[in-house]
Amino acid sequence: MSETMHTLDASGLNCPLPILRTKKALAPLDRGEILEVISTDPGSVKDLSSFCKETGHELLSSEAAEGKFVFQIRKA
Repeated sequence: MSETMHTLDASGLNCPLPILRTKKALAPLDRGEILEVISTDPGSVKDLSSFCKETGHELLSSEAAEGKFVFQIRKA
């Protein structure tokens, strides 16, 4: 079974915008779909981890490379 992946590019946005955009992007998705979030804000590492814990979404991965942070979140 293939999983549906959506992408949100929040590059250049500072706190709290990456979280707000992530919340908005997750809203229309079906349970189990995956949202990939790309951010340049170092604070998004802690923020998205906390967001997932508070909302029940699953943080599948969190990686940093070349000044960008890439997260994969499965909608609860």
